[in-house]
Formats: sequence, structure tokens, C-alpha cells
Amino acid sequence: MSAAGVLSFAQQGWEQVLAKVKWSVVYLDAASAESLHWSCGASRLLEAVKGPASHLREFEPHAIGGRAQQPRAVFVLSCLLKGRTVDTLRDIIRRSHFQYCVVVTAVSHAVHLTANHVPAAAAAELEGQQPVFEQLEEKLCEWMGNVNYTAEVLHIPLLLAPAAPHLAFTPAFATLFPLLPRDVHLLNSARPDKRRLTNLSEVDATALTPELLLHIRCLVSGLSSLCEHLGVREECFAVGSLSRIIATDLANYAPAKNRKKTATGRASVVFVDRTLDLTGAVGHHGDNLVEKVISVLPQLPGHTNDVMVNMAELTAIPAMEENQDVIAPGCLAQSNDASAKALWEALLNSKHKEAVMEVRRHLVEAASRENLPIKMSMGRVTAGQLMSYIQLFKNNLKALTNHCGLLQLGMATVQTLKHPQTAKWDNFLAFERLLLQSLGDSTMTVVLNQLLPMIKSPSQRTSDDYGPEELLILLIYIYSITGESTPDKGLREAEERVKKALAHVFSEEAELSPLLQKITGCDSAINLTFSKSQIAVNDVFTSLQEIAGARTSMRQFKSVYVPGNHTHQASYKPLLKQVVEEIFNPEKTDHVDIEHTSSGLTDLLKTGFSMFMKVSRPHPSDHPLLILFVVGGITVSEAKMVKDLVASLKPGTQVMVLSTRLLKPLNIPELLFATDRLHPDVGF
Repeated sequence: MSAAGVLSFAQQGWEQVLAKVKWSVVYLDAASAESLHWSCGASRLLEAVKGPASHLREFEPHAIGGRAQQPRAVFVLSCLLKGRTVDTLRDIIRRSHFQYCVVVTAVSHAVHLTANHVPAAAAAELEGQQPVFEQLEEKLCEWMGNVNYTAEVLHIPLLLAPAAPHLAFTPAFATLFPLLPRDVHLLNSARPDKRRLTNLSEVDATALTPELLLHIRCLVSGLSSLCEHLGVREECFAVGSLSRIIATDLANYAPAKNRKKTATGRASVVFVDRTLDLTGAVGHHGDNLVEKVISVLPQLPGHTNDVMVNMAELTAIPAMEENQDVIAPGCLAQSNDASAKALWEALLNSKHKEAVMEVRRHLVEAASRENLPIKMSMGRVTAGQLMSYIQLFKNNLKALTNHCGLLQLGMATVQTLKHPQTAKWDNFLAFERLLLQSLGDSTMTVVLNQLLPMIKSPSQRTSDDYGPEELLILLIYIYSITGESTPDKGLREAEERVKKALAHVFSEEAELSPLLQKITGCDSAINLTFSKSQIAVNDVFTSLQEIAGARTSMRQFKSVYVPGNHTHQASYKPLLKQVVEEIFNPEKTDHVDIEHTSSGLTDLLKTGFSMFMKVSRPHPSDHPLLILFVVGGITVSEAKMVKDLVASLKPGTQVMVLSTRLLKPLNIPELLFATDRLHPDVGF
């Protein structure tokens, strides 16, 4: 059992897929493609296919079918085989000439039974049988046009996109985000005959929408497969309301009962709600190069955890707009390049200055190995200096090929250092530091009044000023770190002034970004009136106030703000840091905010007896492996902080940091103001 388990788990799954794809047309959905991208790369899939790149296709309704000389197909899907997914399968197969079809789903057969409303007792009797998959196999043969053709449907848990030995994401659950108090009202309206829920702490699995519950069960299925791969029986813990529901579902996941009986290892799985601390997610105090790269470079299409790196400068193609799609973009994931992978992992674990120096060192060493005419220069590393090293590889095809991964990471670094948004990073950081010091002496009213002159209409803004999305990021930072404030007349008036200014900014934008379109419900700036902007801004502030009150029910983790004194400045103390310190605090045996979720009668009896007998209750520091899962995303800096903290507090304990996605500041308003939290797309 090693921390590299996340990588071996992902690679083992993909090896099973690769064994099926020879001479096949392969269709992948976006989440499966992202898992492949970080696990072993598309090049490994192409090698296994033994055919041209045209044999890889996106799984979508209008995908090209297989020609007469393409009789084999493999579909790799991250979702349930139900509803729209099955319709798409049918349509692709009917317009093809396939005689052999394999469908791989990342969702277990047990969850397919749940999705088809098979009662738990009946599902238990079907152990070892797979009627849902068998029925689909019959349908596949029917769609291929001959019942004697071959069809196979199987489950392979392609859950993770492993970014490092200690860090992995779940692309199929990138939009899963903890609930807010406003969601309680929506849940109540959907269940008028049942007892009304008054707050998030009362929400359990029975109160959720069928789609969200099924989405969670799909995640739990994958996590159970991970625990099986690691050979561990897990104890589940939770911090936050949605985390509690997920942890409870994993603890009581019926198909895992036999696995848990025979597992020789033990692990603690701690789920944490992102909404309890959005300060770290939108803040700019993480001194990490990768965070800046992810924040300023454009997202790789179809991906949630990687970016596009413009590689045109290493070619002879003129840098003109019409040529921008001619050269395939570079990216950060370098799963098949040992040298680039080593650099990537060093960047994840280094501060900004050290990371830039590490990029220079790798480029210099690569150029030296290729006998390129490198001119050494010491001192501060600049974008121009790095680019001069990269340009040495330009006309040398062998050198380009040998160091392609390294050059992608080098170009990503250069483009980030040169990017105007990188300079703005320091502006954000300065404001955040000022805010931290102000909070000690001032009220929320004063802080909002300081923000007000920074809210400028498009006609007044310069490149150094904040746009609408950036203002939303600052507001989320303010409300998350401040926590719940006692409303008074001054605060209400300050909020109204900020609301009015923000509504004017929204309504005066010449073009609406995708985020503003989502928030305002308008797809064009022409349709966005001031009154519509006001309605949207009121909704935004409702969410902000709910974020400020997110820790109200906490007893230990009530604040992430540490006031200053005569020896120390005021500071931000991340919730994840507090949770990890609490887990490994040798003096604490009872964690009131880290809730253990029981897995049946034995655990309930243990908990009951512990009230009057010396029965030790499960504790998250009991086991040699800690899996920390952040529901709603995590930043690079937070993942490094957790890894380093565990190593210092309890050396020898292994830690895996899992999350739904890798975060940049702009992701949080996108997730926070989403309208489909309760109704994720599960393919129905």
C-alpha cells in the first residue's frame, strides 16, 4: 500500500481497456478522456489501437460511425448506461458496420441496479449476476444487425485523473459542489408531504433529488473500487453536510461488505466540504507557479484540470490568427515522459521562485545533452531567458522529439510569466493582505466601503482595474474569511451601495462572459437591463451571505481568520490545515466537527457503549493511510500543505489528497452560482 496507489489504480484500469482496443474505433466521453490524459496519455491508447489517430473519437450524438473496414468498436464511458447515453450508443452503432462492440463503464453494475430502481434486497440476491449489462449486450447485437455478432459490457473503475503520486481528481464529478442554505428551500418545495428541513445539518440522503443521490452513488462506487485496489477497509469521517452524506453512503455501501471483511489494511477517509472555506480557493496567497499557470492560461477543451500551451513559437508557421488552430496545443500532463513528469511534480511541490529556477535547470540540462549552443546566465530567471533556451530546440527535430514534454512545461512557464494577469495576481494579493489587517480594526461595513471605489464601469476601467468576475472573486474572499456578521443598518447600507455599483457594471458590459450569462440568465448584453442586473446581484449577495454563515454550525472550525497582536500580523488559517492538525493532535480524542459515519449496527453499538464504557471510538489518525477528499475542488497549494503537514505531524502516515477538481479562483463563482447543483446531469 503506497501513496502511488492513485496512479497504479488509474493505470491498472486503463491497462484493462488497452487490452480490448486493438484494431478498434475507440469512442471516449470527456471525463474518460481526461482520466486517460493524466493516467497514461492518448499515445498509449493509439499504440494499443495500432491504427491511425482517426480511430479515436469523441462520444457524442453526432460522432462519425465506423466504416465497412472498421468492424470493431470500443466505447469508454464515465457514466451510467442509461437514458441519453444508451440513445447515443444506439445511434452511433446503427450508422456503422460494427460486428464486435465493447462498452466499458466506470460505474459498477450495483449502481446500475439502483438506477433501475431494483430494491436493495433484490439486488443482494443478484450478487455475481449482471442482468443490466447482459440486457444491453443483447441490444448491442440487435443494433449491429446480427444476434451472432459479439458484444461485451463491463465495468472498469476509471474514476481518477492522477496529477501526482499524492494527488488525484475525479473528472466525472467536477461540478459536484456542497449545498447552500438556499438549496434547502428547493428541497422542501420538492417534498411538500414530508417534514420541512430547517437547515443543511438536517439534510440526509433521503432528502436529496434522485439525480444528486445517484451522482453521489456513482462516486461512492468508484471510491469503493479504489479502497479495494489499495487492499484497505475504510473508516469514513466527514466535515460538512454534503460530505456527511457521501461518507455515510461509502460506509454503508452494500457491495463492499465482503471486501471489507477480507481487507488486511486500514485507512481513514475524511471528506471535507469546500464551502466551509472558500478563502483559500479564491485567494492568491499560494506562492506556487502551477496555480498561476492554471489561472492565466486557457483551459484545454473538454478538460477541467489542464490548460492549453501555445507551441507555435517552436514551429516555422507564422503567428497569425488564422494559424492558431494549426498547431496542437501543449499541456501540463506528461504521463509518458519521465523527465517532464519529474519536473511537473517538482513544480507542484515548490514555491514560485524555486519552480522557475527548476524549469531553467531542466532546460539547461536538456540543451547540454543535445549539444545545443547554450549560453549560461546566472541571477534572476526571466521569461526572456527561458525563451532563449527553448528557442535552441526550434530547428532540431531530434531534440524537439526527445524533450517535447519538457518544452511544453517550459512554454507554459514563459507564457505565464509574460501574461498580464500574472501582474494582476500581486494586486489581488495586496488587497487580500490589506483586508486581513483591516478586519482586525474594522467592521464588514468599512471593508465593503473600501471595495466600493474599485467597482468601475467598462468606460472607466483600465487594464489594472478589476472586471466583473474579478470583483466577484474579491467579494467571495471577503465574505468567506469574515464569516457571519451581525447585520446592522450600516452594513445593510454598505451592501446596497456595492450592489447598485455592481448592477451598473453588469448592465454596462459590452459582452457578457459565460459566467455573467449564467448569473444574469441573459445570453446577450443587449438583453441585460439594469433591473435584470439588480435581480442577479441580489441573488449573488444571497449566496455570499450564505457563504459567510457556512461555518455557523461548526464548534471547532468556526473561523479561518486569526486576528493580529503586537507580535504577529493578522492571518488566514486554512480550514484544511485546522482539520489535519486536529486529526493528528495527540491530546484530542474526540473531534466534534470531524464526524465519524457508522457502517451498521457494530459501529452504532461501539458509539453507544463508549458513552459509559472504555470503548475506543474510531479516530481518523488510527490508520497508516489517510485519504482526504475535498468535495468541490482543491488548489495546488492546499494539496501540498496537506501532504507536508501530515509528514511533519505524524511521519510514516501516508496521505492521498483527492478532490472533484483542481481549482483556480474563477472556478468558485462558476460553481457557487450554478443553478443545477441539485440536478447534476446523470444522462437521463
